[in-house]
Amino acid sequence: MKRTPLIFAAILSLGAAASAPATAVDAARAAPRPNIIVILADDLGYGDTSVYGSKIIKTPNIDALAADGVRFTSGYVTHPVCAPSRAAILTGRYQQRFGWEFNPVGRDRRGGVSLAEPFVGDILKTAGYRTGMVGKWHLGEADGYQPTDRGFDEFFGITAGATSFYTKGEPGDDTYTPRGSEGSFRATANDPLPPTATDDERMAYVRSVATVRRGKQVVEVKEYLTDAFTDEAVRFIGANKDRPFFLYLAYNAPHTPLQATKKYLDRYRDVPDRGQRVYAAMVSALDDGVGEIRAKLKAEGLEKNTLIIFLSDNGCAAYVQGACSNAPLNGHKATHLEGGVRVPYIVAWPGRIEAGQVDDRTVSTLDVVPTAAALAGARLPKGTDGVNLIPYVAGTDRRVPNPTVYWRAGPNFAIRDGNWKMWEANIADPSEVASNAAAITPDGTHAAVSPHGQHVMLFDLKSDLGEKTNVAKANPGVVAKLQAKLKTWDKRNVPPQWTSMRQSVKKQDGVLLKIYD
Repeated sequence: MKRTPLIFAAILSLGAAASAPATAVDAARAAPRPNIIVILADDLGYGDTSVYGSKIIKTPNIDALAADGVRFTSGYVTHPVCAPSRAAILTGRYQQRFGWEFNPVGRDRRGGVSLAEPFVGDILKTAGYRTGMVGKWHLGEADGYQPTDRGFDEFFGITAGATSFYTKGEPGDDTYTPRGSEGSFRATANDPLPPTATDDERMAYVRSVATVRRGKQVVEVKEYLTDAFTDEAVRFIGANKDRPFFLYLAYNAPHTPLQATKKYLDRYRDVPDRGQRVYAAMVSALDDGVGEIRAKLKAEGLEKNTLIIFLSDNGCAAYVQGACSNAPLNGHKATHLEGGVRVPYIVAWPGRIEAGQVDDRTVSTLDVVPTAAALAGARLPKGTDGVNLIPYVAGTDRRVPNPTVYWRAGPNFAIRDGNWKMWEANIADPSEVASNAAAITPDGTHAAVSPHGQHVMLFDLKSDLGEKTNVAKANPGVVAKLQAKLKTWDKRNVPPQWTSMRQSVKKQDGVLLKIYD
């Protein structure tokens, strides 16, 4: 990166201005400012793209994006499930700071993330950016809490946590529901449809509950939803090519329900496992979307003036019964093992960020908002937890962006500090049984420290990336230090907005653990 200081002089000045006095911010706004696109996959596993090691799924466009920028191998989310993770991405603050700690499971129909929390759209609009959101919201369905109420000029997508990708299958399409995954895309405790209902009938019902909207208006979408979201993102880019814009493209793929059209399934007819085949096709559609977006940027002459961040909201889920992969990591969505919280994380800006970098330093999705604000010359609200990544990808700061990252889910806590990773989780009642099913727990079932105590797991990620060997007993001093850091961090947090309605039991380290998400 011999020319980094010259390439990034203007960019770094923008970063400094974001936290500087008003005159400096005003000067930064006068400089050319890049467009910013955040592409978020839904439940995409760490090992579910070819650039991150998949031997099944081919993702040439995501691979090309990584080749044109920085591929982080230690990128983290703040929670191993959808809604809390997304709240942190869009605020730059740990979701425990404002109570959005558990998935709403339908309760967001009567509220959403605290209105006291500025979202990235609010922040960038103050700097003159046009802001658009396409895809899955999951942060409030009630009026006053939807995307156009929270700083986005435009919205096309779903406000719910999941919906069907199509409601009427054609020959060659496939809808596959692995046993135990039904509750992952249903926001009611009981399935209202009879056992004889067809796949199309079930998917039509899901769409009727979790509708697609333009702004706040419900619209009918017959197209495969991943393709519809890509088309809308391409339209937004074209419509705003002459002014700085921020686009948050939050695909709901490859989250359940597992559905793919013949176009994408035909690429994987040689995959014998049905779940893996449908899942791979869903990721392939998402990858095509990344390619179409980049092609549009290039066609409009915006490629070298657009920063793209690609990531997932959490690891892939165990309840899809092996259809996905978090390899080489241990654990899945909902757990605080690496497979639940370490995700693909790519930052690219052709001509501005040196291509072909692979960086193992710890970064967080908390860094999205500070980075966007710095590039826009916008002021960050007080209390932001993330950091501006530009000095780190520019090579002017060789330190670790996030030396310590934290997690909390009710009484369960986790921390990564350097190469040490610790997870403290409730010990489940011996009568409970471990399961991968996405079951729904009645609202109001509180999570408290278990009467059976908590199990402490400590891993050295440098030598044990797969978190196979618990070394807590051999390192009591390390455990005490990490517990103290967690206690200090937790002082700024608030109680959860509601209880966990997805409580489950997983077996880890030979112990049955109670999980809350």
